[in-house]
Order: sequence, then structure tokens, then C-alpha cells
Amino acid sequence: MFESLAAAATGPSGSVFFPCADAPCDTATEAFLSIAATFEIEYLQYLDADGKLVRDDLPAIARDIRQLVDLYKQMLFVRVFDSKAVALQRTGKLGTYASCLGHEAAHVAIGSAMQEDDVFAPMYREYGAQFLRGVKPREVLLYWGGDERGSDFSGPAHDFAWCVPIATQCLHAAGSALAFKVRKEPRVAVTVVGDGGSSKGDFYGAINVAGAMTLPLVAVIVNNQWAISVPRTAQTGAKTLAQKGIAAGLECLQVDGNDLIAMRTAMDYAVKRARHGHGGMVIEAVTYRLSDHTTADDARRYRPDDEVKAAWAREPLKRMKTYLMSLNAWTEKEEEDWKAECATKVDAEVNAYLETKSQPTEAMFDYTWAELPADLAAQRAETLARDKTAH
Repeated sequence: MFESLAAAATGPSGSVFFPCADAPCDTATEAFLSIAATFEIEYLQYLDADGKLVRDDLPAIARDIRQLVDLYKQMLFVRVFDSKAVALQRTGKLGTYASCLGHEAAHVAIGSAMQEDDVFAPMYREYGAQFLRGVKPREVLLYWGGDERGSDFSGPAHDFAWCVPIATQCLHAAGSALAFKVRKEPRVAVTVVGDGGSSKGDFYGAINVAGAMTLPLVAVIVNNQWAISVPRTAQTGAKTLAQKGIAAGLECLQVDGNDLIAMRTAMDYAVKRARHGHGGMVIEAVTYRLSDHTTADDARRYRPDDEVKAAWAREPLKRMKTYLMSLNAWTEKEEEDWKAECATKVDAEVNAYLETKSQPTEAMFDYTWAELPADLAAQRAETLARDKTAH
């Protein structure tokens, strides 16, 4: 700490004291320190890595077995879609793609806990949440295929489009939350940021205003341990990422992000308290990025194989499947049948994407400016003339 602390001594009761600055050290009045505030971060988990319950105070979502099965099926659909999207990129039918492998429990919990009139401000891999909010898989493919019409997706028109600049979506969500409070609307803004993104000023600014103004903002930090090639340990000295919300005056919670029950319980709590005017919350979902950061990345260059292997043993689908089968709520036959149905559904979405006609060349000029600047107007005219000549 500061050099002045080197003069600290221990008082008769064990309390730390410092000599007064305006008195000689040998006659100084003891200035005892007291505790200004104390904090703790709680951790929530219901299912361990083996799919076994670790506590018996089950929330409502865990007692609704039919809903759990539906959410698990959604997780499976997302994984089938994700695998197909990566295959499309590898065969040159899709641009760079950000996989969500390993994030399925966190994302499905987020989407299923929200109301339609809430606002979602995602980053760029929360497909499980967005599918539950009405976004079509073909629209995700359009976006990653370089067609901005993919950003004009189905679902709530007030949700934000994908946000590639790191953490800026947090500010969008905070602004929405402020609007809800000003209008006295019982709505909640939910945003997602990665472990690396939680170190950005955009994130801190968003949660700070949420705490200062008691805004209905739920910020989920999906801690997948790697910000591209930078490990969690090199990003921050904080023991948890959830505790970053303490300085903002928000309630904070760390959750097993591979546990669907825990994630959904945390989201239900956060959304409900925000909707009823009790302020925002930061949830850290501890999970692991089982894939490369994007298809432009090769994580084998910086991640140890043993770490990835251990993460696969904790992954969300495996534990949820084990738990449901222990309740006789799911079978291997149902698993294979649903995977086949998912593949059929995904293939239909892929075909819809591939059959979408490309936009005319001038579209790149027509949807950025209300009034096109002179230099771009000249480029547009030149491009149209070249196209006409080519045909």
C-alpha cells in the first residue's frame, strides 16, 4: 500500500492505528481504523458436474420437469445449429462465425427468463437467448454471412442487434433501463458481456449509472475464462467478476454458468427485483468457451489441452441430460430423435439462408447516410455504371 502505511502499528486491542500527521511519532495520538463496509459474494449451484443435486431447496423451475425438458431441448437445438454454422464457415458458405459452444445453459436461461417487452442487448454469440425471443437461425446466418439484413431480425423490434465492439452494448442497455424508469414502465433491460468485456469502461459506466439511479438493469458477465487469447487470470486482479458490481452499488451473485437450474433461478430473481423497482444486478456466470473465440481463431495455440478436456467434463448439456435421465424424464431414444429433428430444422434454416438473394450493389451506399455525401454519391454512380457495363 502507500508508503505512509509503513508507519502503522498495532494497538493494545489488536486494532491498526497510525500516528497523527501533525504530532511527533513518540507522542502521537493513536488513530484507530474501523470497518467502513463489508461485502461478500455468494455462489449459486444446484447441479454439480455429474448432474447430481447439491442442495434440496429446489426453486420452482426445478420442480417443473416439463419446462426443464423444454429448456434442455432448446439447448440441444442451439448446439446442433452451432455445429452446422461452423461447418458452413469451414466450407466457405459463411463468414467469420462466433461459436456459442459451452454457453448454452447461460444463454437459454437468460432468454427464457425475460418477458417479450423487456429489452435484450447482446454481444455476438447469445443465440440461445435470441432464438427464444423469436430471432430466426437464418437471420443469424445472414449476419455472419455479411448481409446486414440479418440484423433486422424477427422477434421484439426493441431488442438491440448484435454488438461486436466490446462492451458498448452495456451502455445501450443502461440507456434503455433509464427510459423504462422515466416512463414508469415495468420493463427490464438485460445485457451480456464477457469476462474480458467486464474490464472495459463501457461496462463500468453502465453499472455505475444503474446503481446511482436504481435502474432496472441486469448485467450478465458470461465468464468463459478467455477474452480471445487472454486468460481470466491476466485480465483482472478481482477474485470474482461478480464483485465488480459492488462499487456500483448493485446486488451481485456468482453462478455456475453450466447449471441451467442455477442460471435460470438467478435470472428469475434478478429480473423480478429489477421489474419491481429494486434496482439492477450483476450476475457472473462461470462457464468455459469450448470452442475457438471465432472461426478466425485457433485456441490450440494458447490453451492447454488438459484445461479444455477438464472443461468438457463440466459442460452444461451433459449434466442436464444426466439429471433429467435420473428423473426418468428423458431417454437416449428421445435424445437421438430430437437431435434428428433439430438437424432437419437447422437444414431448413440453412437452405433459407443460402437461397436469400444478394442485395444490389448500391445497397452498401443506401443505408448509412440520410443524405449521401458528394464523394460517396460519385462512388455510387461509378459503381452502378460499372455494374451496367459488366452486364
